[in-house]
Amino acid sequence: MNERIAPHRLLHEALLEHGADPHRARRIAVVVEGQPHTYGELLDAALRLATALQARGVERGDRVAIYMDNTWPCVVAIFATLLAGGVFMPVNPLTKADKLGFLLDDSGARVLLTDGHIAKEFLPLLPARPALRVIASGALPAGQAIEAFDAVLAASAPLAARPASIALDLAALIYTSGSTGQPKGVMQTHQAMLFAAGSLIEYLRLGPDDRILCALPLAFDYGLYQWLMTVQLGATLVLERSFAFPAQVFARMREFGVTVFPGVPTIFAMLLSAHRGEPLRFPAVTRVTNTAAALPDEQALRLREIFPHALIYKMYGLTECKRVCYLEPELLEAKPGSVGKAIPGTEVFLRSPAGEPVPPGEVGILHVRGPHVMLGYWNRPELSAQMLVPGPLPGERVLCTHDWFRMDADGFLYFVGRSDDIIKTRGEKVSPVEVENALHAIDGVREAAVVGVPDELLGQAIRAHVVLQPGADLNAAQIRAHCMKRLENFMVPQQIVICAELPRTVTGKVSRKALLEQSLS
Repeated sequence: MNERIAPHRLLHEALLEHGADPHRARRIAVVVEGQPHTYGELLDAALRLATALQARGVERGDRVAIYMDNTWPCVVAIFATLLAGGVFMPVNPLTKADKLGFLLDDSGARVLLTDGHIAKEFLPLLPARPALRVIASGALPAGQAIEAFDAVLAASAPLAARPASIALDLAALIYTSGSTGQPKGVMQTHQAMLFAAGSLIEYLRLGPDDRILCALPLAFDYGLYQWLMTVQLGATLVLERSFAFPAQVFARMREFGVTVFPGVPTIFAMLLSAHRGEPLRFPAVTRVTNTAAALPDEQALRLREIFPHALIYKMYGLTECKRVCYLEPELLEAKPGSVGKAIPGTEVFLRSPAGEPVPPGEVGILHVRGPHVMLGYWNRPELSAQMLVPGPLPGERVLCTHDWFRMDADGFLYFVGRSDDIIKTRGEKVSPVEVENALHAIDGVREAAVVGVPDELLGQAIRAHVVLQPGADLNAAQIRAHCMKRLENFMVPQQIVICAELPRTVTGKVSRKALLEQSLS
């Protein structure tokens, strides 16, 4: 565990230390769209915004909604909220008005920090919420009770006295995507988030000289933790709004010597597609990490052509505990299909639906034990009770992920599927991930997603949605023939749809729900 991350510390204390040290204060904390900012600048801006938040009513434990793009104001806002004693609540800037209104009301947010260019979404919400204070960066709509971010900072002195927060206080309220209903706010304490950041830093083997890319939304916890780890280390984050313009991202990676490349399968599919047309090579990158969905083994191995000196990490996690497990990169070929073992300082085990232990090799529901497990869902005691179940010690609660896994005799985990993703066909249970891995192994397939659709004879038929590489000459019959070579007969898709793209959630994951709705319409 990183020695600077102690159990009693607060999430923002590392920034205070970096900013107070004359040498570290001059280090680059973040490069935002090519513009470097030092730790000294970051601390000064965060302290000034913290003063402004307190002046606008934020007290210890109050929620501050951060509805912003990946920008300088956004990274400042996260630490300013913590310094003021508040709880930061990241909201994806693609969120629409109805959902934003729900999040503001459910959380009881006192302040909304946002961007002027998305005013069309938040402006209609303000008349019904007169107590909500709004501070926005960029161009502001005329005639509205909205304060300008830069003006607020300029008019505020650095925070003089900080609230008496402790490590068990809430640091963040992170809402899930809500794919199974209304969004749920995951409550995470300073202690839990610091533990998670320290465990990640340890197994990823990161240090203060690393330069971490983040082209993922800071509202997505995978993107958020790139920033939190950076500040804990005193390292540098190279922050981009998105991966929509890969050439620009590649140029920044080279300019600033990026050493850590976090991605999701969508990004890696885009990388490999671009690599086919014009070979890419980033020798400075020493770590490549993946989460959000399983990274097919074939893709992971092909990434070595692009990142020849990188350790490639396959991982699994969920917002309710940030990260569950990781595969040591040296074992990528020795343990194909595995997402590894529990992260440092935690424990995992499998149980049957009845709560009985599951022997090696059999499928069970994954349970997670550790300091990183959430306190529960905000205002959702019933849902919290479904996820936090009795643990091995009296009164203890552990996280029941409701995801199906298999564990081998060596203790390595293999993701089988979400509890509601498992396809039951011909009396057999089929993991969509296993079928998708077979599809990704086909030369010419860029992306694939599998769902089960109702079928009178089979119970459910396996329907595969496939996106081809540009110029690939494949048809459904050829794809099915490839699958028959790799899969058991009952796992071969009965239906194969070749499409231009796959529907996604706001965090970039493939939306199986949307695919199923398309299939049934």
